[in-house]
Amino acid sequence: MTPPYSAAPTTEAPASLRASAVLLDLDGTITDSAPAITGAIAETLAAFGYPPETPEQLLRHVGPPIRDGLLEFGGVREEDLEAMVQHYRELYTQRMLDVELFPGVPELIRSLRAAGVPLAVATSKMRHMAVPILEHAGLADEFTVICGATADESRSTKAQIVEDALAGLAALGADVSRAVMVGDRHHDVDGATEHGIPVVLVEWGYAEPGEEAGAHALVRDADELAAVLGAA
Repeated sequence: MTPPYSAAPTTEAPASLRASAVLLDLDGTITDSAPAITGAIAETLAAFGYPPETPEQLLRHVGPPIRDGLLEFGGVREEDLEAMVQHYRELYTQRMLDVELFPGVPELIRSLRAAGVPLAVATSKMRHMAVPILEHAGLADEFTVICGATADESRSTKAQIVEDALAGLAALGADVSRAVMVGDRHHDVDGATEHGIPVVLVEWGYAEPGEEAGAHALVRDADELAAVLGAA
């Protein structure tokens, strides 16, 4: 199926992307959600008798879909998976609003919107969780569309969510010809690259060394991100 947008990879220098629209990941990009996520993961592994993980190992679960992380990193058996996902979500829902925002990011989001740049959230988190988190942070109204995994998980991969975000923006009249994805993990790079849009990876997130491969730029703070997006 041909997506209802056109967004070819840019060949311009990172400092002059001149983004016509910006898609942002949530965990590790806007919110410092690692403590809430890793705490719930650790308690879930313990509840089902799995070995404890170090803080560094637990960070690997922040970003990918929960099932992928439990299978790949937690060594969870298929027969335990669904019960563990449900247990994790019950724990996480109780603490998901208790997160910090990364310095400078809310201000950049508001300045981009004030400048007329259409914004979308493209997160692997369930959309019905992402919306209240953004509302609690006072940022939900800054976004033209908020896209995440569907409740039935028929749309759950990063590529699918990026596609939904681009399509949602285009349907509302946004120019996505120079859309840019901002994220912190290789899942963001892989998902956006599948749709031909450049990715800016932020260093303040949860990526391990090497995950920046394929990204258009790697930035250290919100000021550098603004410059790369052409918003400085």
